Amino acid sequence: MWFVTGSSVTLFRRMMKQVSNNLIQYKRTGWRWLAGSFLCLVTSVAWAQTNTTGEELINRCGVVEHERILQQRNPDRLRQLTELNRLIQQAEANGKFLRQAVDETVYRIPVVVHVVHSNASNTIGGINNVNISDEQILSQIQVLNEDYRRKQGTNGYNTSAIGADARIEFFLATTDPAGNPTTGITRHYYAQKSSFNVFNDDVLLSQIAYWPSNRYLNIWVTKVDTYIGYTQFPAVADTLRGLPASSNEFTDGSIIDYRYFGKKTGTVSSSSLYALGRTATHEIGHWLGLFHTWGDGNGCAEDYVADTPLTDDRSDVSQLITCKQTYSTCVAGRQTRDLIEDYMNYWPDACMNLFTAGQVARMRLVLTLSPRRAQLLKSVSSPLTGTEVLTINVYPNPTTTNPYVDVQLKGFQTFSVDLFDATGRQLRTNTYTDYPSTSVSLSVAGLATGVYIVRVKTGRELASKRLLIQ
Repeated sequence: MWFVTGSSVTLFRRMMKQVSNNLIQYKRTGWRWLAGSFLCLVTSVAWAQTNTTGEELINRCGVVEHERILQQRNPDRLRQLTELNRLIQQAEANGKFLRQAVDETVYRIPVVVHVVHSNASNTIGGINNVNISDEQILSQIQVLNEDYRRKQGTNGYNTSAIGADARIEFFLATTDPAGNPTTGITRHYYAQKSSFNVFNDDVLLSQIAYWPSNRYLNIWVTKVDTYIGYTQFPAVADTLRGLPASSNEFTDGSIIDYRYFGKKTGTVSSSSLYALGRTATHEIGHWLGLFHTWGDGNGCAEDYVADTPLTDDRSDVSQLITCKQTYSTCVAGRQTRDLIEDYMNYWPDACMNLFTAGQVARMRLVLTLSPRRAQLLKSVSSPLTGTEVLTINVYPNPTTTNPYVDVQLKGFQTFSVDLFDATGRQLRTNTYTDYPSTSVSLSVAGLATGVYIVRVKTGRELASKRLLIQ
């Protein structure tokens, strides 16, 4: 869904914007802004309108009511959402926001596309076929990388002074949850429904197809009623042990109508307004924590990014059928230019080519502060598969340099890696919080030759290996 809030705007307090030392900073006052700000406001525009050219117009947004549904399913969700904001504010206060702005690390996101259709023949591709082709899916991954990497020579490139490379890349998953090779595309014949409602059928879609959302970005592609799609906004503390199954883990991802997924060549949809794959670019911006530039409600509300100007409500797509420049009057006595080129707006796909530096910094913070997003990044960097029982391997052994410790365990756990000498004296200790199976380096600099003990300890298990330093 193309989202952000409606009536929950009363939970917000206006954030003061500032720019200092040419580095973007933003400050929020109030801690409850996040509570209802994760879904877009539904306008009164119907699913199928037509403009003066006969082009069908689309509701590009879900509803604030869906957030109410999520909070009904999980009464703890409101606290989780506001806690994420508190962590973002804390990171800003500690200067982490500024470090994120200059961090050159490229985050790579594994994607699984679940195509859900009612085509009994299982034919792939062709006009009005929900079971879209592999080529159509691959074109969408290409668009995402062009847009998020601001690639020169593509539709995702811009020369704006406030534009930025998000340093986030997407790839179709190469291994499935069991560790088997995969194309990153799953196809599911479901005869009971030919289209799905983003408000009532998100759980059903996750029951038809789902891969762990702390390891993959799930995108369900199907025929969607009323809207182009929906994306569940990230929260905090939603993966901690003891939370109920209603914590929305299984619906975390994007639901996108097949007619607007990937570049269109006339074989899937006749739409020209939304033919360049920017629906997914926008939706995944929400998955990474971004709001619409007009914020919420009647517009002129905060999107909590310093370098996007306050914007009038631009959720009525019937007014946004060209790339004609518009201006907002949110600031008394003067007009400000709308960022019609920003991916978090509703203008046609051809207008879009910009994430601002502030939006990039926010997305990268969310990737490290929202638990499932952070776990996903750790999973990508880990070459090891999980095991039912804690298993460790130390190599090279014997060694003259810092050895590696392979730690294989079940799921995500917090563990410590300790080094003891032959008398049992602890010499080294490192703690790894909420990690999957992974390989870590152990420093032995300055230690004498001899036999040592490497111990790995989780909350419930303990494993040790002897290490010979030569």
